[in-house]
Amino acid sequence: MFLDELTPFLQELARQPVAFVGGFVSGVLRLDLNEDPVKSWLNNQDVTVDDEDDSSNNGSSNSGPQKISID
Repeated sequence: MFLDELTPFLQELARQPVAFVGGFVSGVLRLDLNEDPVKSWLNNQDVTVDDEDDSSNNGSSNSGPQKISID
């Protein structure tokens, strides 16, 4: 049951372990792939990064807590 949820992660880890761990670490450290020194290092490695904007799912460009009012 719990192992079924981890299967996609384990399969990707088995296919490309260095890329998986690098992506995991960059996500944990919240590194922006479009800023230096990460961007220049990726360019030296001949890696292309998709320009996906994760904050566009709610239409707001700022991150963090937002103030709401409840009637």
